[in-house]
Amino acid sequence: MKTFTLLFVGLLALLPLTASADDASHRAAAEALLSSMNMDKMLTQSIDQMLQMQVKQNPAIAPYETQMRAFFAKYMSWATLKDDVAKIYMEEFTEPELKQITAFYQTPVGQKAVSKMPMLVSRGMAIGQQRVQEHLPELQAAIAAQAGGKKTP
Repeated sequence: MKTFTLLFVGLLALLPLTASADDASHRAAAEALLSSMNMDKMLTQSIDQMLQMQVKQNPAIAPYETQMRAFFAKYMSWATLKDDVAKIYMEEFTEPELKQITAFYQTPVGQKAVSKMPMLVSRGMAIGQQRVQEHLPELQAAIAAQAGGKKTP
């Protein structure tokens, strides 16, 4: 029994080393995927497009665009987000899955998908914003009715 206990404790002591090695290769797979997706460029493009859209919709903020860009560079740059994004991918995908996805993004079609992603996201956001704007009076009426204690149909 004593031998079994010592063996069990010894195996438990090795678990953090194994998990650490697995985490390192899993993290490397996540980082390889993010690199093949050109996440740094994609993030920069997305932020640029988002700022352009915001300034277009609200020209009054145009004089503050420089400060907004500096803020995003400080807190939303790839360097500041990379570790957190890698963790998200590690939580959602196994290491083999990350490697399969990376293999796809290294193909010509995968690279085309990467290059089109910021534009697709931007266009999707524009559609969503347009729909909200088109139906904003309905939302405002529902909120006003609720605030006034009235129930909406």
